[in-house]
Amino acid sequence: QVQLVESGGGLVQPGGSLRLSCAASGIISSNYDWTWYRQAPGKQRELVARINRLRMLASATTYAGAVKGRFTISRDNAKNTVYLQMNSLKVEDTAVYYCQVADTWGQGTQVTVSS
Repeated sequence: QVQLVESGGGLVQPGGSLRLSCAASGIISSNYDWTWYRQAPGKQRELVARINRLRMLASATTYAGAVKGRFTISRDNAKNTVYLQMNSLKVEDTAVYYCQVADTWGQGTQVTVSS
């Protein structure tokens, strides 16, 4: 069975930073794309960032326009973990963030950006 455990959310002031992590068990993470989504109250779930299967010589990432340049997705295959580094956070980044891999979802972690 695949299980994902998310952590790193919390309350931060505008302009601050957080790093989310998502640790997987039951899979070899290097075989899969990883995706971060978020959902704010009253809004559709949206893709935040995606990192392709890690290959020996290349990888690829995708970011939503709203977070491009501020967020960075990365992975540590030895730890079966994916990260989302979030810098220059804005109030509109407030949402529950979910990681997804191999059709399995993490439990979500709340990110609240507020003064």
